[in-house]
Amino acid sequence: MRYAVVKKLDENTQRVAEEVTRRLNSGGWTADEQHPELVICIGGDGTLLYGVHQYMESINDLMFLGIHTGTLGFFTDYTQDELDVCLNDLLTSVPRINSSPLLKIEVDTWDAPVYALNEMRIENVIRSQNMDIYVDGEYFENCRGSGICLSTQAGSTAYNRSLKGAVIDSGLSVMQLAEITPIQHSKHRSLGNPYIMMENRRVRMVSEDFRTAMLCYDHIAVPLESAREVRVQFSDKYVRFARYREYSYLKRLKNLY
Repeated sequence: MRYAVVKKLDENTQRVAEEVTRRLNSGGWTADEQHPELVICIGGDGTLLYGVHQYMESINDLMFLGIHTGTLGFFTDYTQDELDVCLNDLLTSVPRINSSPLLKIEVDTWDAPVYALNEMRIENVIRSQNMDIYVDGEYFENCRGSGICLSTQAGSTAYNRSLKGAVIDSGLSVMQLAEITPIQHSKHRSLGNPYIMMENRRVRMVSEDFRTAMLCYDHIAVPLESAREVRVQFSDKYVRFARYREYSYLKRLKNLY
């Protein structure tokens, strides 16, 4: 098995990564950062998101596994205290694969799309952002406030949860649209509640002025500047998680809160 390690940059995680590398190499595995079959992310959820984006070009040909050494490990199956169990599973077991689809995000002024596992957001902390939302080409609503968040099932426990969005059960492929600090008064009103959509929906966000707004996708944030339109839908790219043992979604949720 060819593998690569993506790790958090602290001394403790570095020690764990060195032990993982030593044991896997001794077990006949090959370290290959360019063409791995399995990417082992050691740290927390942020480390796994970093690894996903680092290997985006070949994402459908890879598997990911998380080892938790940080403060939040919703995506991770093992803690560093379970390292011996983890390495034994890697060397002796065949994993079950769980796949999570990635959002495809297109901006009218960009040459290529970007992708997100958890969510995409349009946020403006300078002033109120005014934008129209279209779903499958049909006008849905006008949003005014700090922005919007469009999350996946995987991302329903991340930023979306802080917006009082619903936590979506595993196995459901849906998108969830939630407003960020919306302005609601007698002259303007929007839905005001999270909206859960089928996986084949196409969402378009249009504004005459995105100048001070940021497009945030997973852990990445970039200015929208002269853009006028952002389009989002599910892509044909997936993150494939290698599950070497049963670790229920309910247990993950309980560990989160």
